[in-house]
Amino acid sequence: MSTLAQLAEEEGSDGEAEEIESGLAAVEQMIAQQELLRLFSGEYDAHNALVSINAGAGGTEACDWVDMLARMYGRWAERHGYEWEMIDHTPGDEAGSRGITASIAGDHAYGRLKGERGVHRLVRISPFDAASRRHTSFASVDVMPEVEENDDVQINAEDLRIDTFRATGAGGQHVNKTDSAVRITHIPTGIVVSCQNERSQHRNRASAMRVLTARLLARQRQEQDEKLAELRGEQTEIAWGHQIRSYVLHPYQMVKDHRTGHETGNTAAVLDGEIDELLEAYLRYDMGQRARSDAE
Repeated sequence: MSTLAQLAEEEGSDGEAEEIESGLAAVEQMIAQQELLRLFSGEYDAHNALVSINAGAGGTEACDWVDMLARMYGRWAERHGYEWEMIDHTPGDEAGSRGITASIAGDHAYGRLKGERGVHRLVRISPFDAASRRHTSFASVDVMPEVEENDDVQINAEDLRIDTFRATGAGGQHVNKTDSAVRITHIPTGIVVSCQNERSQHRNRASAMRVLTARLLARQRQEQDEKLAELRGEQTEIAWGHQIRSYVLHPYQMVKDHRTGHETGNTAAVLDGEIDELLEAYLRYDMGQRARSDAE
């Protein structure tokens, strides 16, 4: 296609060449989008995504890492025209956040982000260390499809314990002076979700139910996968405890995905939300893994 553009530039006017190049670029973009859509074969890939980020080992440094990851996903959502909505936020003791849960609404948001589930590792000179030493910190990311209560996920009211409490952290006088925050415990499974980001207790309860429904669906799917792996005689590693990606800011600059081997030295761009190459590399890797599994 670039050859055609060069011929047009030699034989026609500059305006005609620019028009052809613009048309070719549009075609290339359309082909790329069609190739990407081929990778979305999961039942819930077209759904919105719920993203939970929680601090692991690393103390205050890990809490700051949670904020950095939340900003990365928020900037990524903004670049794609997706809607980012904070659902729950637990501040760190000194800085950053112990946990953040957010909804990302947009076309195939879950399908694009599902490979982010796992442990993310940061290596850098800590801004919280007076001696300017290098620190390693960890945060876990969970990505779930946002679904309505349906035939797959049924929640009985008698299985829920609902508590209200006063919200903590920033949020305005009304949020901090009333029992607007909601915590829901699903008694049969022990799953606990909370939401304190809204001023209204009713809205916080609705948001918490969205997260609970997604977590119950994720639990069911994990149990199904484990049963299938047992039937196949496979030994699987639980994704929560698996380090999927490293972000090294010192002594060199590199972001590397340990599953796909994809890496880049432009760490600033990645942390500013330019993660599409990493996301698409995982989707292609996952498709290849599933194809090999089916062949066996």
